[in-house]
Amino acid sequence: MIKSNRRKFLSTLPLLSGYLFAGASTTGQSKIPYLDPALDVTRDEDFWHQIKQAYSVSPTLVNLNNGGVCPQPRVVQEAVEHYNRWSNETPTYYMWRILDKGRETIRRKLAELADVDTEEIAINRNASEALETIIFGLQLERGDEVILTKQDYPNMMNAWKQREHRDGIVLKWLSFEFPSEDIDMMVRTYREAITPKTKIIHLTHMINWCGQLMPAKEIIQMAHDAGLEVVLDSAHTFAHIPFSYRDLDCDYSGTSLHKWLCAPYGSGMLQIKKEHISKIYPLFGSPDPVVDDVRKFEHLGTRSFAIEQAIGHAIDFHQMIGAKRKFERVHYLKNYWMEAVKDLPGIQLGTSLKPEFGGGIGFFGIDGMEPGTIASELFKKNRVHTVAMNVENIHGVRVTPNVYTLTTDLDVLINGIKSIINS
Repeated sequence: MIKSNRRKFLSTLPLLSGYLFAGASTTGQSKIPYLDPALDVTRDEDFWHQIKQAYSVSPTLVNLNNGGVCPQPRVVQEAVEHYNRWSNETPTYYMWRILDKGRETIRRKLAELADVDTEEIAINRNASEALETIIFGLQLERGDEVILTKQDYPNMMNAWKQREHRDGIVLKWLSFEFPSEDIDMMVRTYREAITPKTKIIHLTHMINWCGQLMPAKEIIQMAHDAGLEVVLDSAHTFAHIPFSYRDLDCDYSGTSLHKWLCAPYGSGMLQIKKEHISKIYPLFGSPDPVVDDVRKFEHLGTRSFAIEQAIGHAIDFHQMIGAKRKFERVHYLKNYWMEAVKDLPGIQLGTSLKPEFGGGIGFFGIDGMEPGTIASELFKKNRVHTVAMNVENIHGVRVTPNVYTLTTDLDVLINGIKSIINS
């Protein structure tokens, strides 16, 4: 089967190579090569080596810290440069009268990718801005309770703490031991924290520290049954894990497009149900703070129109690979290195190998070693770039490949881990 697939794939290489090396046009409609949707290229290194050529990643080190910020494919980099040069010809004309009109097209493309109505998407600069728009915009009263966890993202925890300090809301903190494959336990933990004063559950779709995928659909359904709303931090799942905001029945969500979508740095998305828009105050003042128009959340003042417009090219690139194909590849890469090291003496894995509980992010520790020491040794001796994590009860090294990562890159990681253990 693999040989047959490879023959089918090789017939697409001329088209694919032409697209990747020439780049999509920034002034016209780019031609995306035909790829058979049934073609399984998850383990086909020839295919992914071609994808790697679309990036300008350094050949002198192995970047396995894509969990923070992902590099942009060349076509996105070129788009930013193109729109930026265009803006600088006459900023107040090209930025405000021409490029500003393109936001509606980007909104539509993002809505299609998220599977929600176009009028439920706002474009901003990152997940923190999107989520803080909701956190500070919710009309909560003194004594109202919010449920969140000690494993959530710090910016979001700090935003809720500020509301606690300023407005007298009550924060109820949960804590989990990861990895976990117990959906019932995770849902039950949130359910048992609910009281008559609970108004909101803050839920991180994928725990950024270790890659644990939470059962968002089940938790959101439980919350709705209890009359609650859910704020979903989807910074690490959008364009990574195939899912639909509509299917999740998501009230509010924020994500960073410069993560798994590989869009320009400083691009993000807010998703909010149409029926909730009027009751959420915008983070930045707008002419009518209670209007039901999602654009009230985009009154940021002057921003980079080049970054916004290049989001569209990142979406095109993502769709050229395919969401399902992309997820299956990064999950395979995570399992590739974790399977290779899981039986080594002293290794502790912190991420599930099952696709329903994780994606491309993997996490490990070594008994008796500090995470910072492990990450430092991998970089110093093998030029492998990872990140050490020491948060609450999560201690280890996070490893995050991406679509340009090859199994040969992960072999360097595997050999580096073996060398540390054997030293």
